[in-house]
Amino acid sequence: MEDVETSRESRVGVSARDMAQIAVFAALIAAFGLPGAITVGFSGVPITVQTLGVVLAGAVLGARKGTAAVVVFLALTMIGLPLLSGGRTGLTALAGPSAGYLIGWVPAAAFIGVLTVRIVPRYPIALGLLINALGGIVIIYLFGTIGLLLRTDLGVGSAIGTNVAFIPGDLAKVVVATVVAKGVHRAYPGVIRV
Repeated sequence: MEDVETSRESRVGVSARDMAQIAVFAALIAAFGLPGAITVGFSGVPITVQTLGVVLAGAVLGARKGTAAVVVFLALTMIGLPLLSGGRTGLTALAGPSAGYLIGWVPAAAFIGVLTVRIVPRYPIALGLLINALGGIVIIYLFGTIGLLLRTDLGVGSAIGTNVAFIPGDLAKVVVATVVAKGVHRAYPGVIRV
């Protein structure tokens, strides 16, 4: 029986355990959309808790599985499931000002995962905070700002300034994700294959 599972993994490249972890984190990102969204400012981009799930996916699962979880979640929203905060679908969100932020979730999870694999199993808090902040804030804001420039009439300064309202909440999400990832990597050191 074990040989069958091994052969399945080698042909597909993903084990049943990996698929389960990807599915759980895609569901976690969806669950973080349940509290809803708060739209601030004039840009029309909502503040959500879902970016916490994106940061956690990269920080806990690594680049391959974390990115896959984000892609699975986004694919489900693209086929019309209202999993984004506020009951939005991916197509609705991509037509609006938050398109760049959503697209930025994929490279953010990949970036966080690539660097996290270098610091596990110890997972020093300071490095974890830095990695999660660069991926979960800088990369997502970069893509979000580009999306705002393409989807709205905002100038560069206004598009960049729109991100200021998100900083306090995103810093809190980075801290939470870092603490959770530290606990997971201490308890289950093999979650990310080094």
